[in-house]
Amino acid sequence: MKIFNPENPLMRFLTKVFDCIALNVLWVVFSLPIFTIGAASTAVYTTIYHHIRLGEGYFWSTFRTAFKENFKRSTLAWLPLLFMLIFLIFDVLWLRALIKNGQPLGALFGVILVFLAVAIVWGLFLFAYCARFNGTAKETIRYSFYLMMAHPFRSLAIMLIQLATLAVLLLVPGLAIVLPSASVWASSFLIEQIFLKHMQPADVEKTLEEQQTPED
Repeated sequence: MKIFNPENPLMRFLTKVFDCIALNVLWVVFSLPIFTIGAASTAVYTTIYHHIRLGEGYFWSTFRTAFKENFKRSTLAWLPLLFMLIFLIFDVLWLRALIKNGQPLGALFGVILVFLAVAIVWGLFLFAYCARFNGTAKETIRYSFYLMMAHPFRSLAIMLIQLATLAVLLLVPGLAIVLPSASVWASSFLIEQIFLKHMQPADVEKTLEEQQTPED
């Protein structure tokens, strides 16, 4: 039947949905020791960009190779962000308690939430940069933060995607099986637009050609 043809738009869509579900499972499994979240997240972005978007390679081999090749750099780049997230989450919980007790300092709750949202968006840039470019962990941290700050409107759009994802998950928790990877997939289009603005002309031409002629 034509509906089961791999080239059928419905089948292609369902395949990508399944890939997102599988990516979420792999991310959870490979992130169980918390310090490996960086490598797992980089592998997720690599798989989304190269396999889901461009149709290159095989799903598992793309994820596994990216996890291995980027493990050291991703882990070193992730640890400072991890400490920042722990600090901000602790502050959010503490300030929330102050609000309940009517303490004036609780007014900072909203400010810390904004910093937490910015840190999460920076994490997306960090893992995307690690997946797409070479360099040391220090360069990855510095350049990913610079790219986020240099493009505030696109960064804000990425933040809104993540906030919308969180809102949907709060309403329909069962969608956690697919939405996290899907939100990274959606964000990748904005992130890649930013990357293009900072590439060499030859690399821009090559990247645009790849994105316009996916293998799937």
